[in-house]
Amino acid sequence: MKVDVHNLVGEKVDTVELPPDIFEVTVNTGLMHQALIRQMSNARLGTHKAKTRSEKRGGGAKPWRQKGTGRARHGSRRSPIWVGGGKAHGPVVRGHGKRMPRQMRQAALRSALSEKAASDQIVVVDELKMIEPKTKKMEEILMVLVPNAASSLVVLPDTNDVVEKSVRNLSWASTLRASYLNIRDLIGHDALVLPLASLEAIRSHLGRQV
Repeated sequence: MKVDVHNLVGEKVDTVELPPDIFEVTVNTGLMHQALIRQMSNARLGTHKAKTRSEKRGGGAKPWRQKGTGRARHGSRRSPIWVGGGKAHGPVVRGHGKRMPRQMRQAALRSALSEKAASDQIVVVDELKMIEPKTKKMEEILMVLVPNAASSLVVLPDTNDVVEKSVRNLSWASTLRASYLNIRDLIGHDALVLPLASLEAIRSHLGRQV
């Protein structure tokens, strides 16, 4: 698949061939969903905790005698059915992490990139370079490159403080290093802005080794 390469003012300067083994694979939505659930689960802290009746303070004395009062029998004021009692079957501290083989994670990324390419949601630029951080200037650049996108993800080949700071204050755009490409960010943004250097980084990371 060939796509146009633009400069920062939106002019076509060249064309580039997207690697078919990354951007033209069969889209596997089930695998993409599995990778997304895995990433969101791994982001959970799992620090939620509710005290059981054995962890609550007090409740050592029987509230009243077993028989003869006409009331229901109780053995502790910290029973889950009492106000101030413990929680029955409440949340406990645990890990929510899920495992997924690397080959499956990469295949999910290829599916997401192929879906973006098929939907014309990938914009390739020759280079993304700025002298100093300017949010307004970056907004103008992105509005020219992706005018109809509700949200944009700028994929950088390496750390670029100037570009990252320029995008930081835009609520509808974000940046990400090519080596940190993940399924959640790909699905969560409408358009993908790829400098040529980022395209090469993705090729080396996701390209199939022969």
